[in-house]
Order: sequence, then C-alpha cells, then structure tokens
Amino acid sequence: MFGFDENMIFRIPALLIALTIHEYAHARVAVWMGDNTPKMMGRLTLNPISHLDPFGLIMLWLFKFGWAKPVPINPNNFENWRKGTLLVAIAGPVSNVIMALMAAILYAILAKMQLLSTGLAMVLNFTYSYNIIFAVFNMIPLPPLDGSKVLMNILPTRHAYMLEKIEPYAPFILMALVLFNVIHVFITPFYNAISFLLIKS
Repeated sequence: MFGFDENMIFRIPALLIALTIHEYAHARVAVWMGDNTPKMMGRLTLNPISHLDPFGLIMLWLFKFGWAKPVPINPNNFENWRKGTLLVAIAGPVSNVIMALMAAILYAILAKMQLLSTGLAMVLNFTYSYNIIFAVFNMIPLPPLDGSKVLMNILPTRHAYMLEKIEPYAPFILMALVLFNVIHVFITPFYNAISFLLIKS
C-alpha cells in the first residue's frame, strides 16, 4: 500500500490529505471542547508540515505503517474530561471517513462531467483508500492510537490504567502485527464494510 514506486507522485498528496485532516480534526474538536492547547502549539492548521513526525513518516514508507505528530491536549481544560477526551479521539477517524466520502463523490461528479484526468483519478482513489485505512488503523485499541483512548473511556478505571501501561511497548506490538500481516487481517473487513456503506450511500 505504501513504499516507493511509480505511483508515489499520486500517493504523496493523498497521504498528506489523510494525515492532515485526521490531526486537524483532533485539534479542532479539542478547541471546540474548551482546550486551546492545540491552537497555542500551532496544531490548529491544515498545513501538513505542522503535523508531520519525521520518524513516523519514515516508518510509514519502510514498514507500511506510521504515525503523525500527536496533537497535544490538556483534558483538564474540558468541562467534562471524559466526554472531551472521547470526542477528540473519535474526531480523527470520523473525519477520515468523511474525507473518503468526499473523495468518492468528487470522483463520481468529475467522471460524469468527463473532467477526470488519469492523474486526478489516481489521487482521488488513493485519497479514498488512505482515509479509510487511517480511520480503521487508528481505531485499533492500542496506545497511543485513538481506539485505545475510546476504550479507556469505556473501561473501568483499573482496566483503563492497565491498558495505558502498554503504551511504551505499543510501537513494537504494532510493528510485529504488521510484519506478521495481522494488521491487514484486521483492517481489510472493516475497510470493505466502510467502502460498502459509503458506495451504497
């Protein structure tokens, strides 16, 4: 899915769109919920450079998974820290699904109007795919991914604390899941289900 090939010129903008939309959504919802930390840290922006993590980007190209720079938040600034943390966590994946839907709609409109060039078609296709992949991948319940934050808000405090303690080992667990192809086993059915719902709609 990632890596270096002749399609890289079309995949890079799609990847940056998915990554930027995801992180911007986290920042926007955090500010909306009363925490201005993302704004003060320069993360309330659609500039992809502000969201890039160099090591995470290298991992993305080399190992087919990676990460952006996490948006800093202070849950103490939320009126309801549990609700605020939950909404911020799901904002990224939800924004990616919306972005995928927008890419699919734009593709259909331009194709119908016969204004779809080969290059633009590839960018839109990759934008669609990457956004769904980002949405599903980030909902894996391993820290520091969004899915773990959602799960921590659902679990009893004792179990949530146990999940949080896994965080230092999470990158290695994720790498192992990628190397043994477990990630694709997890992502594929959800990818297909979301695609079915978006196309059907």
